[in-house]
Amino acid sequence: MMKEMGRKARAAARVMATQPTEARNGALALLARLLEESRADVLEANRRDVELAREAGLDGALIDRLTLDEARLGALAHDVGALERLPDPVGETFDRTVLPNGLRLHRRRVPLGVLGVIYESRPNVTIDVSALSIKTGNGVILRGGKETLHSNRALVALVRAALGRSGLPEDAVQLVGDPDRRLVLELLDLGDLVDVIIPRGGESLHRFCREHSRIPVITGGIGICHIFVDASADIEKAIGVIHNAKTQRPSVCNALDTVLVHRSVAAGALPRIVDALTPAGVVFRADPGALQCLAGRDAVRPAGPGDFDTEWMALVLGLKVVRDIDEAIAHTNAHSMGHSDSILTADRANAERWIREVDSAAVYVNASTRFTDGGQFGLGAEVAISTQRLHARGPMGLRELTTYKWVGEGDYHTRS
Repeated sequence: MMKEMGRKARAAARVMATQPTEARNGALALLARLLEESRADVLEANRRDVELAREAGLDGALIDRLTLDEARLGALAHDVGALERLPDPVGETFDRTVLPNGLRLHRRRVPLGVLGVIYESRPNVTIDVSALSIKTGNGVILRGGKETLHSNRALVALVRAALGRSGLPEDAVQLVGDPDRRLVLELLDLGDLVDVIIPRGGESLHRFCREHSRIPVITGGIGICHIFVDASADIEKAIGVIHNAKTQRPSVCNALDTVLVHRSVAAGALPRIVDALTPAGVVFRADPGALQCLAGRDAVRPAGPGDFDTEWMALVLGLKVVRDIDEAIAHTNAHSMGHSDSILTADRANAERWIREVDSAAVYVNASTRFTDGGQFGLGAEVAISTQRLHARGPMGLRELTTYKWVGEGDYHTRS
């Protein structure tokens, strides 16, 4: 079955790569409309998934990521429409040059080919990845988690309808509708039919794909995110940033996990941070230095051995006092997993050091980590947030789903 899906995806991708921008944009416009018109059906399918997830005892963070409602579905339709209006990277030419012998060279963007995207719990990924693939002329094989099966079937049916009604091959987007894990292994073995594997999920999924894939794997979407409150930070404004980064949506990969506070401001800043976030339901794991500043607060407990290496995905926040920016940078690089990390400071030299020395896909100065997102970055959407270095890093939008070919134009040139 997987080989047949791979063959169909390869054939469809070759057709998609030749389609004009107008055809691919037309499919996106129709998809946005179908998402609006089919809300009741999609939400009913999602309700079934959520009900089954609760019966299976899935934790609150996973159920939150699984859940669609009117607002989230409307946002998906809006994002597809916004993606349609973005410039098409396919066919873009760059790095034009003329060699001394007169041969004219340039590079031209082309689709990557066929993507294999393996993900858990988030039906919005189904639409984001499908729309990005259509816009960039790629084919994609989607394998969502069993907990999203009904939602994904409903959403992919809309995607395929939009493709077919727009005169494009429906097999450009396919869903592995069987949750059997064996099929994931078969997908990872399609080295001649699939060009890249993109897992979106926990560390165990990433490790499984890296260990078993015969296809290049782009990993990301796991983040232990930090904010460092420097000695010169405006504490009142810092509290607002920390509150946003931790509580807006704690179950996602760009949510805050650890606050590092300069020791010179810790006694004043930490109680205010805790008192501001406790009413939102946040509980805290504090190192010995932070505990000294927070005596008598019920929401604060001593940090355990692995707490600073935990992506909480819940209303839990680590607190640590550091002696200076050197320790803040060292701690962040040792624990962050390379996703998103921020410094709050009025010291430009420290801000530049943070930008230069923190080895993460996204680094911020005086801003929430929650901005690491394709939509927020103006990319329309993202297929993943890459935390590795090859090909793409950070939110993977349209250009990150293309590669390029060299084009040489001559006048019957021969090499001497």
